[in-house]
Amino acid sequence: MPAGTPAVLRVLPAGPGALLVELSSGEHAEAFHAELLRRRARGELPALREIVPGARTVLLDGIADRTPDGRAALARTLVSWDVPPLRRDVVDAVEIPVAYDGPDLADVAAAWGVTPAEVPGIHAGTEFRVAFCGFAPGFGYLTGLPAHLDTPRRATPRTRVPAGALALAGPYTGVYPRASPGGWQIIGRMSGPGELWNPAREPAALLSPGTRVRFVAVEVEA
Repeated sequence: MPAGTPAVLRVLPAGPGALLVELSSGEHAEAFHAELLRRRARGELPALREIVPGARTVLLDGIADRTPDGRAALARTLVSWDVPPLRRDVVDAVEIPVAYDGPDLADVAAAWGVTPAEVPGIHAGTEFRVAFCGFAPGFGYLTGLPAHLDTPRRATPRTRVPAGALALAGPYTGVYPRASPGGWQIIGRMSGPGELWNPAREPAALLSPGTRVRFVAVEVEA
């Protein structure tokens, strides 16, 4: 955790058997989620069904002890934790080949203050991490770009973004696993986007919270 900033802002009851932890930033949420997984693996958490990270929240769902006293005791425990900074594990990163030829490449370059030719090198030279998943099966919200490269959404969303589109919005990078409407800035495309979500595979999602990701620039087909 960054020094001098609290890891947990609030712990709130959510439904009959859940707690919602609200944090001060996406970085704090990622670090807190990682700490939850470490402590659950060591058997230091009470029985619960699922831990679900969000942009600035983490949901603990299906807590076995649903009594007010049981959840209150867990909430006090969570608030008391000293959560270490996010650790970049040594597990190999998932590599995703991308052709950087998206229709919004020039707009992103202008927002970044660079030339369109520089965008692929900056983006592919960044190591990303899946902060959380959502929107569509297989879609991961990836963080890693520095704050000064936050990218505004399109003023007018597209009615159809093709599957495999590599796109940016705010601090996030994402690859669309299937065609859908969207307002993110498209800078490239992944071949074989079906790899992002394959129900016949275990796990079905290629990208899950905590996964390291690198994009590999490939030649644009003529």
